[in-house]
Amino acid sequence: MTGSMMSHEVVAEFERNALRGFSEALLIGAGVAAVVATVAALLAANRVLRPLERIRVAARRMAAGSYADRVPRPKEVELAGLADDVNALAAALDETETRRTRLISEVAHEMRTPLATIKGYVEGLVDGVFSAEDEVLSAIGRETGRIERLATDLSELSRSEEGRYDLRLEPLDLGEVVREAAERLRPQFDDQNVALEIVPSPALPVEVDRDRMMQVFTNVVGNALTYTAPGGTVTIRGDMRSQDAKVLVTDTGRGLEPDQLEAVFERFYRVDRSAPGGTGIGLTIARGIARRHGGEIEATSPGPGRGSTFTVVVPGRRS
Repeated sequence: MTGSMMSHEVVAEFERNALRGFSEALLIGAGVAAVVATVAALLAANRVLRPLERIRVAARRMAAGSYADRVPRPKEVELAGLADDVNALAAALDETETRRTRLISEVAHEMRTPLATIKGYVEGLVDGVFSAEDEVLSAIGRETGRIERLATDLSELSRSEEGRYDLRLEPLDLGEVVREAAERLRPQFDDQNVALEIVPSPALPVEVDRDRMMQVFTNVVGNALTYTAPGGTVTIRGDMRSQDAKVLVTDTGRGLEPDQLEAVFERFYRVDRSAPGGTGIGLTIARGIARRHGGEIEATSPGPGRGSTFTVVVPGRRS
């Protein structure tokens, strides 16, 4: 009996020790798991927070006007998308700043010549080198007019590039619009001995802002006149192609090199800076207005000395 009781006590003690050992093992395991989870969470948080911090720093630099920095692309998909968006924004702002700086430089360059001319005449009048004759006053008036045209064109350019004007759309025949614009310029064609031919065209039904499209064709036809020598011809013809209204303005002028076909639409670009004309942004404005209507303007040329064609495309009116 005594041996049996001792055997039971040994078994009971073993069970208690085993249970206590198991409990301690559970506690240790739970503690280790907690530590591991905490470390893992800290590492994961650090891995997420580090790229977020880079993005935050980049955003602050952009706010301060620095657009050159780019955020390294994290491995996490969501953060990678955010970094891509920030980098795209930085690139867009950088391009805008570059264009703004270049525009300021170009405007300063364009204004320098007429201002210098006016200054020279005024100083000559003050010093008695010139007298206030009609020729001198007319020269001053011409240079003042150049500055005024520049200011007006810059305002139009800004509005066309930023889309800050409302279009008053109405159903029109684009052929009639271009014909009216060209006829307004006919006296200048006659003065410069350049023939203006308007080929009869089918109806070109569109829905456009009349005044803005008049400006487009005034600029395009006027540009053709500028670069066509006396005795040359500017021909205008229209057609409907693939539901789009197309107007082709073809001249027999100096023509264009392949690298000039797009350059002519850049601000202040002029094929011949000595040629009489406007400020060099007329075609830029015209293309901006055409695109605002969902259209386009493109230039083609067989080459120097062989003339050019400017094609204005406007979506046709949907019935």
